[in-house]
Amino acid sequence: MTGYAQVSREIAAGQVSVEIRSVNARFLDLSFRIPDELRAVEPALRELVAGAAQRGKIECRIGFRTLARDETAPGIDARVLAQLTELARRVAGAFPQAAPPTVGEILRWPGLLAEAASADALVPEVLAAARQALDEFVASRAREGEKLATFLRDRADAIAAIVEPLKQRGPELLAAWQAKLVERLRSALEQTDAPVPAEETMARVRQEVTAYGLRIDIAEELSRLQAHVDELHRILDAGSPAGKRLDFLLQEFNREANTLGSKAAAIDLTGASIELKVLIEQMREQVQNIE
Repeated sequence: MTGYAQVSREIAAGQVSVEIRSVNARFLDLSFRIPDELRAVEPALRELVAGAAQRGKIECRIGFRTLARDETAPGIDARVLAQLTELARRVAGAFPQAAPPTVGEILRWPGLLAEAASADALVPEVLAAARQALDEFVASRAREGEKLATFLRDRADAIAAIVEPLKQRGPELLAAWQAKLVERLRSALEQTDAPVPAEETMARVRQEVTAYGLRIDIAEELSRLQAHVDELHRILDAGSPAGKRLDFLLQEFNREANTLGSKAAAIDLTGASIELKVLIEQMREQVQNIE
């Protein structure tokens, strides 16, 4: 399934951006483009994406832009400076004769100068942005999934609309085919000098026609196709990831359609068989894209 999301966030050390995009693929294929200074985030990021998607060729790009040089210069931690000021005031009160600290001594005070964020410190910020982008990415794929589900439902309903009349007319069509074949054989026998009595010959003809009729009866295939239509609706209604189950179900659809096609030619239902195969092929192409 296709999907896209892009998120940018301002952090203390600069700006981080996360872009996630995917195209259709039968299996999950992940690729990451991450700056070297943020390479430590890849294992956790890979786990996040793999937990949210099961299919698709997914590319995740991480961008990081540091602040300008003057903005990245070490800054003074106001909280630590306030604490140091309070401590200096107390010491001056207790030891009036003590010399005040120099600027150099103050700047060397532990924690006073805020250091640039390390790569490890940036990981939580990047993952937070990635989670936000992943939520938007999943939502975009869900919207596409709803459209594909509607497409599949429409095609399944079209298959049911073909199957139901055939189920009703199947016995009638088969009986008409048998009667037509018997009449042709009767006419052929009348034009020959058969050594076997006509009635005995026609009895054998009817027996063979009936046996062949059973072999080309399409009732079982039609019932299975209807059952597959019902199962497709059930899977889509469940709402959980269904791509692989639908993939298997469409193989069953195709198997029944092929069997039906080989039988339908004998009773003049070729047009219905072809239409079924067209609908099933349209569904099969889209099912490969469903999560």
